[in-house]
Amino acid sequence: MDNKTTKIHSFTDLFAWQFGHSLVKSIYNITKTFPQSEIYALTDQMRRAATSVTSNIAEGFGRHSYKERLQFYYLAQGSLTELKNQILIAKDVGYIKTMDFEELVDQSNQTHKLLQGLITKTKTFL
Repeated sequence: MDNKTTKIHSFTDLFAWQFGHSLVKSIYNITKTFPQSEIYALTDQMRRAATSVTSNIAEGFGRHSYKERLQFYYLAQGSLTELKNQILIAKDVGYIKTMDFEELVDQSNQTHKLLQGLITKTKTFL
């Protein structure tokens, strides 16, 4: 019987990171359309929060203890929640079109589910 389990060698092999990375790219593309006056405000905050999600997943993956990994995965989850709030703000002030908003919400929710799965799996090793 063929084993379909893929060995994870790098943080880039994690689905949570892959979906998060896609979200980062979407955030960068959409925030390019924000007013220039927002470059050091909401644009910067959204880009930093999105980047923080994948950065914390990567850093957690690089840690040696499962307790440390879990701590960074929780930080990633916090950054993702912060980003979700900022996406809502951007929509409410008219910077994001409905279609783009729905896409970002979907990407955020998918990333959240995968990150929650990573957290749950990591907890089993504690």
